[in-house]
Amino acid sequence: MAKDIGIDLGTANVLINIQGEGIVLNEPSVVAVNSKSNKVLAVGSEAYQMVGRTPGSIRAIRPLKDGVIADFDITEQMLSYFIKKLNVKGFMSKPNIMICCPTNTTDVEHKAIRQVAEKIGGGQVYLELEPKVSAVGAGLDIFKPFGNMVIDIGGGTSDIAFLSLGDIVASRSLKIAGDRLNMDILNFVKKKYNLQIGERTAEKVKIEIGTVVPGHRNEEIDVRGRDTISGLPRTITLKSDDVEPTLNETMMNVVEAAKDVLGVIPPELAADIIDHGIMMTGGGALLDGMDQLLMDNLNIPVNISDTPLDDVAVGTGILLEKILGSENQKR
Repeated sequence: MAKDIGIDLGTANVLINIQGEGIVLNEPSVVAVNSKSNKVLAVGSEAYQMVGRTPGSIRAIRPLKDGVIADFDITEQMLSYFIKKLNVKGFMSKPNIMICCPTNTTDVEHKAIRQVAEKIGGGQVYLELEPKVSAVGAGLDIFKPFGNMVIDIGGGTSDIAFLSLGDIVASRSLKIAGDRLNMDILNFVKKKYNLQIGERTAEKVKIEIGTVVPGHRNEEIDVRGRDTISGLPRTITLKSDDVEPTLNETMMNVVEAAKDVLGVIPPELAADIIDHGIMMTGGGALLDGMDQLLMDNLNIPVNISDTPLDDVAVGTGILLEKILGSENQKR
């Protein structure tokens, strides 16, 4: 008997949750390909090590962009590799698969995601909206007649959703998230210091010294890159306050989107949020000062999930069990 599989197909990472075993895989959504033969050379962590370091004949591809599949074939190969690595298919049977997608994905994109799941050997394929799944994974009971608000900041998208009675009442999805912050840092360093740095370096800066609130953090980091004028390697020291303005400016877009969602929900549900607060999840929940930024601008308590990086994958397992349980009851 094949075990059911929940997949968090993220722009930055793929997480796989197997029924009864929990999260068994968490690897970067990167595939290294030989550009001459189109042969896949490495997938996941091994391929991520190659980002920004490959010779001309090898490309490190991220097949998902802004939360959607940008390269269908590479995504399929990446997922096939991960599923084979886990060896989860039972003899002669196909596992049920649940995959998540952001709230603003189109029907065409839904179809592409579904086809990928079917091609890698899925039986029944279920698609579910990411903020709903992450809310469940973060421990919110979204099935009661009660308002829950979740802000899920991932690698490619930030999803803001208001949920009640198991469904989304109002939502916004922005293509502004972790990847955009990395690019902000990269562009800031290039503009201010004439220093070209790589995406991985920018991500390291974001994690180690980044903040969205002035004076909230006081760290520094040495950053190495290529001088854009001389072309030679050079090192600079960056402080938290150096990168704060650019990160703050970008994340204010998420704050404004949260205001938009709060502006369209029924008053009774809005009152629930004042009592319970907003749940923050996804990798962006770990960005220093992000909860403070939301609280300062929305005047509502903000809670950070205990396991923000795992919530979507955990939620797929809970929801899949719930769906299959109710289907079995109907039979």
